[in-house]
Amino acid sequence: MAVSGFCTRPANLVAASAVSHPTLYAVTVRVRFAPSPTGMFHVGGARSALQNWIFAKQHGGTFVLRIEDTDASRNRLEWIEGILSALDWIGIERGSYEGPLFQSAYAEAHSAAAAELFAKGRAYYCDCTRDDIALRTQGQVRGYDGFCRDRGLGPGAKRALRFRTPDEGLTRVVDLIRGEPTFENKLIEDFVIARADGSAVFLLANVVDDITMKITHVIRAEEHLPNTPKQQMLWEALRQTPPIWAHVPVVVNEKRQKLSKRRDKVALEAYREEGYLADAMRNYLMLLGWAPSRDREIVPWTVIEEDFRLEQVNPSPAYFDEKKLRAFNGEYIRALDVDAFIEACQPWLTGEVGGVRVAPWRAEDYDPAAFAAVAPLAQTRVAVLSEIVANVDFLFLPEPAVDPAAWEKAMTGAALIASSEGAAADLLTAAVTAFEAAPSWDAETLKATLEAVGAERGLKLGKAQAPVRVAVTGRGVGLPLFESLEVLGRDRTLPRINAALARL
Repeated sequence: MAVSGFCTRPANLVAASAVSHPTLYAVTVRVRFAPSPTGMFHVGGARSALQNWIFAKQHGGTFVLRIEDTDASRNRLEWIEGILSALDWIGIERGSYEGPLFQSAYAEAHSAAAAELFAKGRAYYCDCTRDDIALRTQGQVRGYDGFCRDRGLGPGAKRALRFRTPDEGLTRVVDLIRGEPTFENKLIEDFVIARADGSAVFLLANVVDDITMKITHVIRAEEHLPNTPKQQMLWEALRQTPPIWAHVPVVVNEKRQKLSKRRDKVALEAYREEGYLADAMRNYLMLLGWAPSRDREIVPWTVIEEDFRLEQVNPSPAYFDEKKLRAFNGEYIRALDVDAFIEACQPWLTGEVGGVRVAPWRAEDYDPAAFAAVAPLAQTRVAVLSEIVANVDFLFLPEPAVDPAAWEKAMTGAALIASSEGAAADLLTAAVTAFEAAPSWDAETLKATLEAVGAERGLKLGKAQAPVRVAVTGRGVGLPLFESLEVLGRDRTLPRINAALARL
């Protein structure tokens, strides 16, 4: 297949030395990321995109975004925008790469390659159905049995085009991560490369696109490794030097099962909407199968860009540990300056997340000054930004949203602050009286005031403040109580305690 402007690598450079010296090529590095617009953006895909992006950047090369949109029955325009938006979020921004290019635009090139392979005797037409094959082989042959190889069929209705694989020999794959996997050709069936309607299947379309786009390195998930010898045969049959391959490890869950969109939380958009920071996410994704130098994990992106080496990626399955990611995110949140944290929280406080307003209060009830006052306290307590709502809603709702379990525990349950009946009401009544008489409304004074009320009842501060916290904030845990009361103010705090007394 003659492709204008394509520069092949000299054969002597595609050698074992390429495994340890990935830059010894006579061409500029060109990599591609080729997602399909058939669903949400998978975290495993995001990991592969970042690895391709960094590899291209390290070698002064080009990152190509190719949308594999040939499955018309499943493609949706919003998924294409979702891919672009997700890449923007992790730092692969529109305008900084080549594309997006669309596989559907290359249908003529796919057909031309199929015709060339047929004309050269490297492919043949087959009209066998699965039932035909099963009946003929009685389960004795795995896959296709080559029945139509020499029947001399031409194109026609219900005739697929199959590639004629070699009967003997080996196909050696140069893989920067896995060394040189070798496949026996006789074990590879004659695989379909074009459907009866003439459209190319994934294997051929993928190869033709890579040739057309001058891709030099294919960095992708391990699940594609079984396809690689077939695709390498196609590259060679089309008279092109195959790329250097790199198959990164499969991403698995806590049960060491491959992440599945039907079972696991895999959509990058879901993590973004939950309030994970892009910097935390991409740092964590790069650790799936690779580690920075000096036993570090949380490192600046510039360090990752400099340190990452494909040949250092561990081929073993990479565990996607959501708890670890959450801890990562908390560290990144705490590392923000307060103004940046306030800004990062705004979608959950005043805007929309995923096209939906999430704040339970009216827009006009949000007080930016009040939030700024508690932001440093909240910043140390949230692991994802969406948690900010539950931490500060008491400031902006007319009445606190009371957690029934917290109310039971603090006011009437087994964890009652004192053994005598009515102890919670007694303490809250005394607290109202003391707070009304407090000479000033600041955290230090409020703490001393409630501490004295508790001491009169033989209670330590931790026990004494539990009913007050639930009465005022609705929850048993949250921001430091007295700083919260200071920001809420006397005029809003006392009515809430009285309302709790009435409920008791």
